[in-house]
Parts: sequence; C-alpha cells; structure tokens
Amino acid sequence: MDPCPFVRILVGNLALKYSIASKASQCFCKIKLKNFPTQYATVPLILQESQTHSSHDRTLAACFTLDKTHIDNYKLVGNGDNPVLQIAVYAGRRGAACGLMNGGKFLGTVEVEVDLRAVETRASNIHKGWVGVGGSNRKGSSAAQLHLSVRAEPDPRFVFQFDGGPECSPQVFQVHRDVRQAVFSCKFGFKNANDRSSLSGPSMSERNTSRSCLMGSHSRKDREIGKQRKGWQITVHDLAGSTVAMASMVTPFVPSQGSDSVSQSNPGAWLILRPGEGAWNPWGRLEAWRECSGTDSVGYRFHLLSDSDATATLASGAIVSKNGGKFSIDMTSSVGTTTPVHTPKSSCDFGSGSFSRSSRPSSRSGSGSGSELGYGPPPPQVHAGFVMSSTVERAGKRGLSQLEVEVGAQHVTCSEDAAVFVALAAAMDLSMDACAFFSKELREELRQ
Repeated sequence: MDPCPFVRILVGNLALKYSIASKASQCFCKIKLKNFPTQYATVPLILQESQTHSSHDRTLAACFTLDKTHIDNYKLVGNGDNPVLQIAVYAGRRGAACGLMNGGKFLGTVEVEVDLRAVETRASNIHKGWVGVGGSNRKGSSAAQLHLSVRAEPDPRFVFQFDGGPECSPQVFQVHRDVRQAVFSCKFGFKNANDRSSLSGPSMSERNTSRSCLMGSHSRKDREIGKQRKGWQITVHDLAGSTVAMASMVTPFVPSQGSDSVSQSNPGAWLILRPGEGAWNPWGRLEAWRECSGTDSVGYRFHLLSDSDATATLASGAIVSKNGGKFSIDMTSSVGTTTPVHTPKSSCDFGSGSFSRSSRPSSRSGSGSGSELGYGPPPPQVHAGFVMSSTVERAGKRGLSQLEVEVGAQHVTCSEDAAVFVALAAAMDLSMDACAFFSKELREELRQ
C-alpha cells in the first residue's frame, strides 16, 4: 500500500527589527496553529539599522505536522478555509509559566495563511522576508518588523499498528486511510543467557563496536536471580515467515546498588538488528533507565550504529511511566523536541545539514521480501527530517494495547527498513516495564 499523506508546516529564519530604544535584550514569540499546542521560540534582535539578518540564522523555530484528519478538517470547516499561523511577538524574557516577565512588552501579532492545496504534491514557500508586526503603522507604535520564513511540504509516512502489546506476539498491520493490511508478525520470547548463536557470526564477532555494544558490565552480584530483567527478545517476521528484524535485550535491566530501580549510570540496553549476509547486523542500540528526578519517568537514548565503529545519537528524552507518551526520531531542529539537529538545505533551507551520514546499501538476503513497501530510490542521507515516531504505553499496561508507529516514507526502501523501526518501537514499549520498580512483580507474560 501507499504511504499516508502528511503535511509539515515549518517556521524559521526569525529575526526582529526593533527601532524604539528598549531595555529588552531578548525577544521571543508564541507560534500558534488551531488544534495544536503552542510552540515558543527566541528571536534574534536587530537594534541598529546597520545590522542585517544573518544568513547563518537559518534555524527552525516551530514545526506542525498535519495528518489526513487535520487536512480533511480544514477542507470541511469554513468552506475550505486554510490553516492560519499566528505569531505573537514579545520584547523581553519569557517567564517560567510561559508568560512575560516584568519589563517586557507585547509588540503585536503576525498572521500567515497556509494554502494546503499548494503542498499536495510538492513543497511550497508560503512566506519569506520582512513583515510589520501588529500595529506598526500606527503613530506611537513599536515600528517592529519580523523576518520569518514559512514553508509547507508533503511528508508521506507509512503507518503501522500493533494488534496487541509486543509481549503478546501480535500481528502488525499497515494502515492506509480505512484499510488495514497485515504486513508483519512479532514473536516475543526469552533467549538463553548461555546461547549467543542468534547474535554470533563473523560479521559480528570481529567488530569492536558490536563486541562493546552487545555485552554489559554488570557485576556478579547483579546477576542474582530476581535482581534483573534479561533475555527479552522480539523478532519481526514478514508474511512469508522470514525474520526481517530483531530487538534483543543485550544488557540486563538491574537495580543500582541500594536502589529499587535502574539508574542512568548503568542502563539496560537493547540491540536492534537486521539480517545481512548469513548473520545479523547491528543497526541501533536503545538504552533505558529510571530517571532520578521526581517526575517518575523512564529516560532513553537511541544510538545509530555504523560500519566505521562510530555511533550517532538520534534520540534522547524521557517518558512519564504512569501515562506513557511518544518516542520519536526527528532530525529537524524544532523547539520542544529532544533530538534537535539542523535540517539539510535540500529539505527546508532552515539548517546546515550537520548530520550527513551516507546511507548503506540495504541487504535483501535476510528475507527476499524485496520492496513491497518500497517508495522510490534510497535517499542520499539516511536520516534527515522526520524519521519515525511511536506511541508508548504506560508501565504495567495490559496486552490489548495497540502501539502505532509512523515511519517517514523516504527512509523505507524495503520491508527490512520498516521492520527495524517496528522492532525499535516494541523495544521502547517493553523498556517501560523493564524499568519498573523491582519491588513490583512483573506481569506473567514478562516473567521467565
């Protein structure tokens, strides 16, 4: 099936000309779009006419993602009215409660209409340049001018849904509009601690990176029965029954000394693997732990592994245990994200493309499944812009939960490409239980 239509609205390249003398050394703005949370961004201040907006200030200030439901709602409400961005500009510092600190000043609002019809098939530059802020033409007004760029671009994504929790060995469906089609099945199990055959082979054992990634550094005391959660494994199979991806718990989740939980200094870890030439190739490493703060959260960090023994951190953050949340890899620099990296100029001209690792050729030997999920040729940069996101259930959830995974279509050239993201989503969801307090007994499905 084809990917689902998504549209991203990107706001960036901000700067403010403010001619009236002011004590304000900082400016910020609130960026609003109906039915979306407000986003905030600082704005570089230009106080003198001799100053110009630097070409290097190409950072992204806000990003809004519209799925098909959002797009259809805009087309149905108000006789097809387009979404309108509202950018409220303030001189001064933003307070802790998102308000304005003493001595600050509200300068005005800029509104930009986004024509969704213009981005159905290709990216569109909605606005780029200077615009007057609020009542800047009135006598005694602030005479402020805001520089900004607004760009909208199609961002098709494959959407997958688990038909149950990962520990229940569910089927995984691809979703397109109102159609659900089974594409993968997951198998949850426990690997033998003394059997490393599933993670062995010349391509694995000869590499220093994989050797250090596979094994943890826990002491013998930590290996006592009941003091660790270990050996969990998720295998992802295609419809032919071939294994196309795997998530394997390679570092046990154990409580830190004198504690009842996994600490950040000694996190548990998963290795995400994909099939290669007769062996499993490590693709990524996910670490998780219990945060020490009073937020009752599970912290995480995901590294992308490479053949050159180098690693790149693609995601880091925390998810509240009792509520669950969303795990995402988004290589677009955006306020509020946990993995900000400049987007390449070829994507939205808001960044310098600081993450430019070349894509490796994808192996087809593991399943022979080819490109039934194919969507064009491999991209020149393996992870740029939106990569993936998945829902994460709260710790102690029941097996009827349905995870949803979105994967950027530009990152999927074959079934194995999609399968590794499905395996990663399952590992993150299971990490919520692996990081639960050890004084609480695990659900039966997770006990060996």
